[in-house]
Amino acid sequence: MISLVSDNKKRGNKYGTRNKAPVIDWKADYDVVVLSFGGAGATAARFAADNGAKVLIVDVAPYSHEGCNTRYSAQLLGTGTDYDKLKEYYLGLTHPMDLPEDMVETYVRGMCNMREYVKRYLGVEPVSFINDFSRIPKEYRAGVAQEYPELRGHEAHDYTLVHNGWFDAALWKLLRQKVLDRKDKIDIWYGARASHLIQDPVSRVIKGVQIEKLGQKINVLARRGVILTTGGFENNKEMIQNYLAALKLAPLGAIYNKGDGISMAQEVGAKMWHMYNYESLGLLHGLSFDTPEGERSKLVLGWPELNHGSVFMVVDDGKRYFNEAGPNRHGHIFDHSIWRVPRSHEKPYIIFDQKQYETIEAGQIPYDKFNEKLIKADTLEELAKKTGVDANGLKEQVEMFNRFVENGHDDQFGRDIKSMAKFAEDGPFYAIKMAYNVLNTQGGPERNTKAEILDVNNNPIPHLYGAGELGGINANQYQGGRNLAECLIFGKIAGEQAANVTDEVTDEASDKYNGINELADGDKVKDIKLDKDQYLGESNAGIGGKLVVRVTYDNGIKNVEIVQNHESEDVGKRALKVIPERIVKENTPDVDAVSGASATSRAISEAVRKALKNMK
Repeated sequence: MISLVSDNKKRGNKYGTRNKAPVIDWKADYDVVVLSFGGAGATAARFAADNGAKVLIVDVAPYSHEGCNTRYSAQLLGTGTDYDKLKEYYLGLTHPMDLPEDMVETYVRGMCNMREYVKRYLGVEPVSFINDFSRIPKEYRAGVAQEYPELRGHEAHDYTLVHNGWFDAALWKLLRQKVLDRKDKIDIWYGARASHLIQDPVSRVIKGVQIEKLGQKINVLARRGVILTTGGFENNKEMIQNYLAALKLAPLGAIYNKGDGISMAQEVGAKMWHMYNYESLGLLHGLSFDTPEGERSKLVLGWPELNHGSVFMVVDDGKRYFNEAGPNRHGHIFDHSIWRVPRSHEKPYIIFDQKQYETIEAGQIPYDKFNEKLIKADTLEELAKKTGVDANGLKEQVEMFNRFVENGHDDQFGRDIKSMAKFAEDGPFYAIKMAYNVLNTQGGPERNTKAEILDVNNNPIPHLYGAGELGGINANQYQGGRNLAECLIFGKIAGEQAANVTDEVTDEASDKYNGINELADGDKVKDIKLDKDQYLGESNAGIGGKLVVRVTYDNGIKNVEIVQNHESEDVGKRALKVIPERIVKENTPDVDAVSGASATSRAISEAVRKALKNMK
């Protein structure tokens, strides 16, 4: 939080009087500011705009990398076919956690209205996963759409899709287009990080947000509210270790979710919930092949050769810790009648023998670096040494596993004996390092049915709203499709609530940085026509954002046209005219900058240099 209290006000004086808080230097003026451009953010911005608000979306990702986890997901929207049954199912999933009754009702009712929502607000005919989805056989669809068939009410859960396809960003593209359709009401900044909420120290109203972009700190006024939709902390190692008790997690989705929303909400006194919850997917119970930090993990689903045969999973002590052939319930592991939130270890490895390796080689390998990452050893002791797992534990585990096969029952975890085969007595043996992955975290600031973020005393923080996976309502046993449903349900609520605030902030503000829409401009670049000997170049070094030039080159630079820019300063506008003229006259992009407009001048020169490189 940026304090509005001056040094004198903090100290007071000997008579106890205090000065007024200093005036904030607002550089942009909006009704609603939405932080992050994923499914929840796109939805919130769209509905805020539809309710008369002038909206700014701020996203830390660069152009074309927006979308957060929504773009990488399966595009499945949790849907209910019967309110009472779906509510019973949801309460079974969250048991034994207690959640506010009105929040549960709002969420469940929203899922029961999901098909009508998609039809009315997204303009497409909804597709029922169980009844209409043709990508997998019908007999398997309910098993995917109802992950917990042992819970009452599960039969009321289905998925809605926006067309007959999945894992293709179709839903995200629709949400993104709805924002682009409202470009006259919604501005978008990319490569911009929200760092602090600006809160009035007396009224506690959130008045705006400080944005870091292109080396600048820009105070943006939000007259009606700020909406946090920044997702989770999948890429924040410190938060992962503090809240999830994991050394590290490999993200399957966006690499830009670093917990900024949590930090900002904490600064203004928000109450946190569900901080220990996160979801995984992939092989076995939520694993990917070992992934370097900072990179997205590759999602691999359904590889039976890794959990059928003489193969099992071990961790640091050389022992198994779950049923490898059990159902994948978003990484959750069955533990004494409940599927618990994923737990991680330092040294997860898949272990198998030569026969199993040959079986794997004979099948389809969906991971191109599989053989490259394999660890091979002649003995179990040697394999343990190479992997770092406990040698005695690994040897004991192989002996136990073989004994279970002989006895016809897995006494450790109840794995189907038909999926098990004895390990060979002699080597070679193999191991491959795995990584615990993460789809998303659920923790963050708690919100109410109006999407208002609550403080530690359960009172709404004025003008602060939340939606999506940041402070998600899902806890404990997670049913797929519910995070995207939450993005749409609470995104709509947040946008409408913020737009209809009546106690607007009345501060005076500059609109210097208003009118920048890098989503719309990015799309325009694709439509720029080039004639013979013409080339495009761009730069992000300017004051406002992306600057694009069209250079005509024929045995020298004949013309430089600025075809896109966000330079709003008067002196910057002068540079837009003067610098291209200088470049043409001197036949080089390396010209003197316009005094007072060095950033704009550098951006034009850099863009021209890139255009000349494109020529080659």
